[in-house]
Amino acid sequence: MILFIGGLEIIVILLFIVIFFGSEKIPELARGLAKTMNEIKNASNEIKQEIRKNSTEVEDSKKNKSNN
Repeated sequence: MILFIGGLEIIVILLFIVIFFGSEKIPELARGLAKTMNEIKNASNEIKQEIRKNSTEVEDSKKNKSNN
């Protein structure tokens, strides 16, 4: 169960997608969705790295001040 969605709900959603977009557009939509999700994941990882970098710099700065 994904995000509290059951099997019947997934089938209904897929049926609406086929009706509204047609079967030819589904691969194109899936590629676009995958690309968007990948970009979001990359942006999230960059933000996490920046936060870790900044927190390390702050900790190092505190250590240097306490040693002086």
